[in-house]
Amino acid sequence: MGRAQVAPTPGGVCGAASPGGAHPAEGVRRRQSARDAAARTYARALPLVPVRARGLTIEGADGRRYLDCTSGAGALALGHNHPVVLEAIRRVLDSGAPLNTPDLATPVTDAFLAELHRTLPPGLAHRARVRFCDPSADDALETACRWARAATGRPGLLTFTDAHRRAASRSLDPCVAHQRAVSLADAPGHHCPHGLHGERGPDLAADWVASVLDGPGSASGLPAGVIVEPVQGEGGVFPAPDAWLRRMRRLTSDRSVALVVDETQTGLGRTGALWAVDHSGVTPDVMVLPPDIGGSLPLAVVVHREDLDGDHPVAGTAPFRGNQLAMAAGTATLAHIRRNGLAERAAHLGTRMLAQLRALAEEFPIVRRVWGKGLLIGVELVDAEGVGELREASPDVEAQGHNGVDGRTARHNSELVVALQRECLTRGLIVGPGGRHGRGVRLAPPLTITDEQAAAVLDRLASAVEAVAQSHGSVGQQHGPRVRR
Repeated sequence: MGRAQVAPTPGGVCGAASPGGAHPAEGVRRRQSARDAAARTYARALPLVPVRARGLTIEGADGRRYLDCTSGAGALALGHNHPVVLEAIRRVLDSGAPLNTPDLATPVTDAFLAELHRTLPPGLAHRARVRFCDPSADDALETACRWARAATGRPGLLTFTDAHRRAASRSLDPCVAHQRAVSLADAPGHHCPHGLHGERGPDLAADWVASVLDGPGSASGLPAGVIVEPVQGEGGVFPAPDAWLRRMRRLTSDRSVALVVDETQTGLGRTGALWAVDHSGVTPDVMVLPPDIGGSLPLAVVVHREDLDGDHPVAGTAPFRGNQLAMAAGTATLAHIRRNGLAERAAHLGTRMLAQLRALAEEFPIVRRVWGKGLLIGVELVDAEGVGELREASPDVEAQGHNGVDGRTARHNSELVVALQRECLTRGLIVGPGGRHGRGVRLAPPLTITDEQAAAVLDRLASAVEAVAQSHGSVGQQHGPRVRR
C-alpha cells in the first residue's frame, strides 16, 4: 500500500492564515480555550474546528477533511449524520410529538423497545426489562450498580483494575467502602495483559476471582454484582476470552451474584457481534448499553432480567429518560445495523485490519502490540528506551504486558502517543488515545466504513508511525511499513 504523503498546511494543522491575518478557526479555538474548563481533553489533542461531517469524514473550518476513527467518542455507530438517522429525527420533529416524556408510553418509545428486544442476546431478550436514566454512560453504569445493590440487598461490587468506568463509578458511588477492584495480573501462575491469555489463562484468572469472592479477605460477604467488560477498552483494548466470560457466568450464578456486563464500548456490532457477550453465549443479569444506542443523541439505557425487577428506591427520576428524538434515532440505528449485517461486516473487516496492523508492529519496534476485536482496535506504543528495558527484563516481566512497564517508561510512551496523534492529524486522520496510562491509540471507526476508507486509515496510520519512529530513533530494518491493501 502506498503511504499517504499529506504535508501539514502552512498555518499548521488548523489551516493556513487568511490574507488579513489568522484563520477564523483560530479565533474560535482561542475563545473556547479562554472560556471552557481545563478538562477539554479532545480539544487539546485535536486542534481543529469541525463545521461539516458525513459518515467517517469531518470537514474542518480550514477546509481540510479528516477521517474520524473515534466515532464521536463512541456515540456514532453509523458515523456522522447518517441519512436514516436524520430522517428518523425529522419525522419526530415534523409530527409535533412531545420531545421528552419520562416514563410515558408513546409510539416512538414503543418502536424503540420493540427494536431493542429484537437485538438483545437470546437468553435475555424474552425476559428483559429496560431502564432509562440520565443520558451518559456513567449514569447508566451508576444505575446498574445501584439497581444490583437494591435487588440483592448487598452493598458490595466487584470490579476489575483498568475497567472503563471504574474511576467514575467510584467517585459517584456513595458505597465506596464496599467496592473492590481486582487486578487479574496478581493472579498466581500467569502474567499477561488482562491476566487472561495463554492456554491456562482463562481458568487461572477465573480461579483467582473465585478466591477473591470466597476467601477470608472478603469480610463483607458476597458482592451484589461483578462488573465485567467483554473487551477492556480503557485498559488497552484487551478482549476477554470467551472461556473466561463463561466461567464468570458460572461463578456468579452459583453464588446468586448479579453479572453486570458493561457494553458501553463494545455494543451495537462493534466487536463483530451485535453485543460482545454474544461471542461467548453468555447471558448477563444486567447490561449497560453503549452511548450510540441513541443514534448520536443523548440516551442511556440499562437492561436487566425481569425476575430481578421491582419498585426499588433507585427507580428512575432522571428528567431526560424519555428523549423521543434519541429513541427515534436509536431505533433507526439498531434496525440499520441488524438489517444490513453491519456486525458481521465489522468482524470481517476488523480481522483484516488487525492482521495488517500486526504486520506494522513487526516493522517498527515502537509498536509494541496490537489488540482488539472487530472494529475496536488498540495500538500500544513503547519508546526505544522502553523496548530495551523490556528486552532485558525477565520473561515474566515481559509477559506482563501493560503491567510490565514502569511509570517512567509510561510517561515516555504517553509522549509517543501525543506525537502519533499529531502526525495522524497532519495526514487527515483522527485517532483517540487508549490503554493504561494513555500508552496507545485506539481505532473505533463507524460500522459504515468502506473497504477503501479502511485502506486509507491504515495507510495514513502507517505513514504516521514511520514518522514518529524516525523522530524517536526506533526504525525497523525494512524501509516503509508492510501494510498491504
